[in-house]
Amino acid sequence: MDLKILTSAIMEIAEEKGISQEKVKEIIEIALATAYKKEYGAKGEKYETNFNPKTGEINFWQIKQVVLKEQIFSKEETDKIKKTGEETLEDKIYFNPERHILLEEAKKIEPQITAGEFLKILAEKKQEFGRIAAQTAKQVILQKIKEAEKEVILKEYQEKQGELVSGIVQRVESSAVFFDIGKISGILAKTEQIPGEFYQIGKRLKLYLLKIEDEQKNPLIFVSRAYPKLVSKLFELEVPEISTGQVNIKSIAREPGSRTKIAVHTTEKDIDPIGALVGQRGTRIMTVINELGGEKIDVVEWSENPDKYIVNSLNPAKILEVKILPRNKAEAIVSADQLSLAIGKDGQNVRLAAKLTGWKIDIKPNTETKI
Repeated sequence: MDLKILTSAIMEIAEEKGISQEKVKEIIEIALATAYKKEYGAKGEKYETNFNPKTGEINFWQIKQVVLKEQIFSKEETDKIKKTGEETLEDKIYFNPERHILLEEAKKIEPQITAGEFLKILAEKKQEFGRIAAQTAKQVILQKIKEAEKEVILKEYQEKQGELVSGIVQRVESSAVFFDIGKISGILAKTEQIPGEFYQIGKRLKLYLLKIEDEQKNPLIFVSRAYPKLVSKLFELEVPEISTGQVNIKSIAREPGSRTKIAVHTTEKDIDPIGALVGQRGTRIMTVINELGGEKIDVVEWSENPDKYIVNSLNPAKILEVKILPRNKAEAIVSADQLSLAIGKDGQNVRLAAKLTGWKIDIKPNTETKI
């Protein structure tokens, strides 16, 4: 087992997978300690290794826990435990010379050591390992690299949770669509898909990173095309005023694939918040609409005044009056010709307005205009 060649190969693999050199060194040391024990150690012994990647120098230590004489089960106590099966003395241990060392013996090697600590005893240097030990080391390295890669992926995508990721359609199944999002696949469940959206292999789309589940083999990364915040994150990409904090998205209500209402606000006198999202000649909003496959988007101005906010939320309908009622209810009065527009097809406009504002809104016709 040529350590320089092995180290070089591992470093190359680790670099591809984004694993740090410190972690690689740790993996090699664990593998070497395992190989040493397999080749030269005894059952129950524990070893640690220090490996210098630059010089190739390796040192091995046997690790033993320091114990007091009175902590050890006596022969009589051991015989009694074997007979009754009861370990009544919780503070005592079975002394194993491969894993334990008495305090007085340990002090001869390291005078300052105390009971309970672990003593590192320098072991004989070895450079040669047999086939079985080398195979064991290889298995440990592969396992530890896989674990380290999983940690890297988890950390990277946990930091991206709640953000947008770009993905390419890899595979389409009846229950989910799988996207290449970098180091791992993103899972777009049926419930998180835009109704009617077609996912063609190789197509690139923006996705909202919904959640990460830490499974035993690989992390599961769940993404969404239906989550309301996908729309607000898309606007953040297109509207600099949002990232600078000049324009704030206060609320969003969405029926994926059909329509979204988004309420915006600014404290800057010189900025039109709706105009900022729409963009010159509608360029900004059209970019978002195109990314969502033509989903309609209403941008309305948020207001701390409930009457005004409800009026704005029911856009494009013209509202004559809003009556605020108890229990977070409100009535929006409209003229007869605006009634269907205020309600919307299948009640969508008023439904989205209610979600956006948090008010239960009833649309009422203006009875005074009746003949």
